[in-house]
Amino acid sequence: MKFSVSVRAMSAVLLVASLSVASPTYAQSPAAGVVQVPGTSFSLDELYRYKSLVGNEPIGYSWSRDESSVLFLWNEEGYSFRDIWSYSPKTGKKTRLTFLGKNSKPEAEEKGIAQAVFLDKGRVAFTIGGKLSIREADGRIVQVETDKEAIRKLVLSPDGRQLAFVSGNPVDPRNRVTPGGVLWVRDLAATGDVAARRVVGSDDAKVYVADYQWSADSRSIAFEENDDRAMPERDIYYYAKGGELQNNRVVRAFPGDETTKARIGIVSAAGGEARFFERPDAKHHIWDFGVSRDRKRLFVSGSDMEAKEHTIYVFDVASGQRETFYQLREPKHLRPDWKVAWAPGDDGLVILTDRDGWLHLYHQRKAGEAPRQITKGNWEIASFSVDAAKKQLYFLANEAHLAERQIYRVPLAGGKIERVSAPTAGTHDAVYSPNFRYVADWFSNDTTPPELFVVDTTKPGKATQVTKSPQPDFYTQTWANITYMEFPSHVDGTNLLARVSLPANYDPSKRYPLIVGSVYSDSVHNQWGGRRAHPTWGIDQYFVSQGYIVLNVNIRGSWGQGREHNQSQHYSYGETDINDLESGVRHLVAKGYVDPKRVGIWGSSYGGLMTIMSLSKKPGVYAAGIAGAPATNVWHAYPGQMWIMGRPEGPDMPARYEAQSALYQSHGIKDPLMIIHGTRDPVVLYSDTIALAEKMIQREQMFELVTIPGGNHAWASDNLPQARFAFKKMVDFFDRNVKNRK
Repeated sequence: MKFSVSVRAMSAVLLVASLSVASPTYAQSPAAGVVQVPGTSFSLDELYRYKSLVGNEPIGYSWSRDESSVLFLWNEEGYSFRDIWSYSPKTGKKTRLTFLGKNSKPEAEEKGIAQAVFLDKGRVAFTIGGKLSIREADGRIVQVETDKEAIRKLVLSPDGRQLAFVSGNPVDPRNRVTPGGVLWVRDLAATGDVAARRVVGSDDAKVYVADYQWSADSRSIAFEENDDRAMPERDIYYYAKGGELQNNRVVRAFPGDETTKARIGIVSAAGGEARFFERPDAKHHIWDFGVSRDRKRLFVSGSDMEAKEHTIYVFDVASGQRETFYQLREPKHLRPDWKVAWAPGDDGLVILTDRDGWLHLYHQRKAGEAPRQITKGNWEIASFSVDAAKKQLYFLANEAHLAERQIYRVPLAGGKIERVSAPTAGTHDAVYSPNFRYVADWFSNDTTPPELFVVDTTKPGKATQVTKSPQPDFYTQTWANITYMEFPSHVDGTNLLARVSLPANYDPSKRYPLIVGSVYSDSVHNQWGGRRAHPTWGIDQYFVSQGYIVLNVNIRGSWGQGREHNQSQHYSYGETDINDLESGVRHLVAKGYVDPKRVGIWGSSYGGLMTIMSLSKKPGVYAAGIAGAPATNVWHAYPGQMWIMGRPEGPDMPARYEAQSALYQSHGIKDPLMIIHGTRDPVVLYSDTIALAEKMIQREQMFELVTIPGGNHAWASDNLPQARFAFKKMVDFFDRNVKNRK
């Protein structure tokens, strides 16, 4: 349901030109001699194939300590199995380091290597299938730590002499979600079969190391320990594998249940007793923690369960004494987007907070003093990193446009902000080399599937493309024309932004059928396919090629437009959000793009909630809707969703939760509805869909139910046959009820 649910205030109603403007640096052009056709001719089977049309995006970037090379995981042929590659920005050479995918069957959809990090002397440590291996400098691969399961989170010590990692407990026969987590350290100078030493961790799978970080001198490790023992376990029974009864037992809390207790500790890298630093309420969230470079202080950034009060504690490492360094309460705060790091020279903390209404950087030197604002404006910062040597901050922000994420830097003292990424519209995700000389840059825009570029920070604005992932026939097609539109909410006049996909041969004299979706928060991005979380790029392109327009609206509660913009989403699942969606429909109808009688809506999880609420509360606005894994009952949400819907208590309960639950608001549904849901889903329970189905049957409301046996929450991501099946059902449903509606 991961209902995550915030937008730069803009004025005037206008059509903004596509941001996917070509540039010498990031542009991808058709292959030489290829003649483009007016719109994609690909079927869903061709769009979703084992040898991916858009390629296998490069992920898992990791720099060598000397900044000479960056590792990444990729498959140049477009299959799902990722091997290890390296790239040297000094020589421009790209090298494939492993060939483990050569015997992989394409239809197996194996993900391959999960993580890789440089060690010493040209060696690389990596994990595959939860096992740890080392690629020696001569190319030999040696499996190590063979007695351990679910190995993950590899981190090399700053001095390069030790490798830390987390391993899980043996696989639980009841298929419990939490695999446990024990922290180990392996000395890289050790020879023979010398195994890693256990540094900290419990034999109980419900007490585990969730995250950790090395101290600057490599002598100790700070870690977060999570304790799920008080949380309830729930059995999710389902039939699969030819009708055999299965049980997906999970540790899963609902609002009001006991939740994870978290605490931060420090332990010597050599092992021994850990020192823990206690907070007043261990059930409150932890968002960041970090040890100062001199190892004398530790900060813990957290909040209450509803994310309304942000608190940063600073502890004296030697004595454990705690002081409240920073605190701010905002009663309607929705998003815990705060981030914190030590300032250069341990001179206080750098804090990313929206205390002025927008997510910006601040420097606070001492406990209780007013933080000094470093950046300012009606735009927001998503993340930042500290270049301590040069006393400057690198960050990702939407300063250029709400739909973008560009790379910038600014002196810690404040002053001019410099754009580091190339002058091309789009979305970046950055991994910086140890001394910030280079950036491994994941880049994509509306016309460019994700690729790895490397930026030399001494030459800002320029980048070198490392990978080329799409297959040749990707370039034989003319894809959808992506544009951006601003318009006012028809309810309160708030400015909204939408991403609109138009047919390549769009005719202004025609009125087109419209698909709104997949609806969700944070859905307007200038990157290939819009949202990155689900593989909807192909079905979007297919809809457009078949004569639909596709609309995504950056609803209230989304990141990037400021706190005031998103606070109206408080206590408002299925209210403000669906009004914003309707505003987008109204705008396209008023501008002559869309036939108002042929509008469909769809979304999954939180998007499924909005779909059902829209059909129920706005009959006639939509001709039909499809709800995937619909979060119909907020009583069964994750406790974290209390950021928006509040605690399940108080004089206005249960009315407040029922008002936000599609299960209790579905009586108004008159237009065609399809529900797609996997029976194994631990996030949104399949039983909630059955509860909704029972209510609708009793009211004799017609609907279609597509059950995915053993399907997980991300039902379109489990495997290709399942995705194709579900997407074809969706196309048939919308063609019958929207496109060909009489």
